[in-house]
Amino acid sequence: MQITFAPAADAAAVLALPVEKGGLVQVGWETAPGARPLAEAAAAAHRFDGEAGAIVELFVPTDGSPRRILLLGVGDGGEADWGKAGGALTARLLTSATAAAVDLAGASATPAAVARFAAAAAQRSWRHDAYRTKLPESAKPTLATIALVHAPEGAEQAWSGQSAVTDGMALTRQLVTEPPNLLYPETFVEQVTTSVEGLGLEITVLDEPAMHALGMGALLGVSQGSARDARLLALKWNGAGEGDPALALVGKGVTFDTGGISIKPAAGMEDMKWDMGGAGAVAGAMKALAARKARANVIGVMGLVENMPDGNAIRPADVLTSMSGQTIEVLNTDAEGRLVLCDCITWVQRTHRVKAIVDLATLTGAMIVSLGNEYGGLFSNDDALAEQLLAVGLATDDKLWRFPLSATYDKLLESPIADMKNIGPRGAGSITAAQFLQRFVDDGVTWAHLDIAGMVWSDKPGTHHDKGATGYGVRLLDRFVRDNFEG
Repeated sequence: MQITFAPAADAAAVLALPVEKGGLVQVGWETAPGARPLAEAAAAAHRFDGEAGAIVELFVPTDGSPRRILLLGVGDGGEADWGKAGGALTARLLTSATAAAVDLAGASATPAAVARFAAAAAQRSWRHDAYRTKLPESAKPTLATIALVHAPEGAEQAWSGQSAVTDGMALTRQLVTEPPNLLYPETFVEQVTTSVEGLGLEITVLDEPAMHALGMGALLGVSQGSARDARLLALKWNGAGEGDPALALVGKGVTFDTGGISIKPAAGMEDMKWDMGGAGAVAGAMKALAARKARANVIGVMGLVENMPDGNAIRPADVLTSMSGQTIEVLNTDAEGRLVLCDCITWVQRTHRVKAIVDLATLTGAMIVSLGNEYGGLFSNDDALAEQLLAVGLATDDKLWRFPLSATYDKLLESPIADMKNIGPRGAGSITAAQFLQRFVDDGVTWAHLDIAGMVWSDKPGTHHDKGATGYGVRLLDRFVRDNFEG
């Protein structure tokens, strides 16, 4: 679906009129002459007061034929409320209209609010119907264009940045949604490199022999039970000129997670196709940064493996040697994401002198127990970095909640035969996972770990997504870079 800016509304398009709370009198009725009495009556009948995302629909006679008109609530007029309105508009019209026009003449929206509206509308339209051969015509998307009419000056420019983020989210959702027989480490690399072609990203791909040569025994240990070879994919963006990246984004990319020898229960295992959601978010964020020409040097690193239980798979009680040289006693092969991430963190620190690292991973079921599907978990060795991430989480609605790190928890990972175990006791499972990762962060590097286990997939529609892949993390990372790393 396309977002356009137009000087006037197409008479054939569905007309949406934004309404702030208690602001029905401020609507730009000039676009719909004669509609006001009917609209006011419909609003009263539905007890419509302009609440963000609320919609009242009516048909108004114009030149002898009825015109479909929507009163679209934008709440108090803040950016978040405009975002809710944009998502609600697309959800209402996606399969029942071909074009819509949003008349902003009577609205008091800022350029940023209009861009947020457009972004939510475009993001809410994303669908993955590639493998549905019997989809009824009435269920197929028809909405091709939403035109913004009488937009404030600067809105179109503000939308251009949000358009890049929207494209990045589409890549993330595509990766997260693909079935695991079609998306595995090699094809993940192929899909991402094709998607970012021509954007100016420097691409590095390591295969298993290259990773063996580097001593990446933790990541490769996870992969050794699979017929699919592992990959490390790095996308580097030099938007601030030549030099080392100031920031590394590191993503867990387990394209399917059976749990390995510590096999998961059958019920719900199909969900583990999205255990690469952290890597998907990094890929989408790097595409967005490159597409909007972000003035920052950033590298995105994705560790890509499949965790399977064949005769060559690692066993509980095996000891792996990580790229850092630290040894790990594996007590549970289903605690595999941290084994992938630790080698990726070491690799990026040895190859690029990064100042800060943010890793993202669908790491622990304990995080879903703690936060459900409302917030991602945040762990950090630096208060300033944590505050920056919390702030952009609230600004973008990719929300985060901070958890503690402590030497007390660190003791729970002590092993009698190796440098550490890969799991602690049942309690504080998300915290001990973060404590594990912290052991691989070099002195002087600020680091944050985002456990997004409950956020990459949703069983219910949201403002920016239908049921399924959410694209969580792309907006967060893009805004984080924009606010803290661009001059």
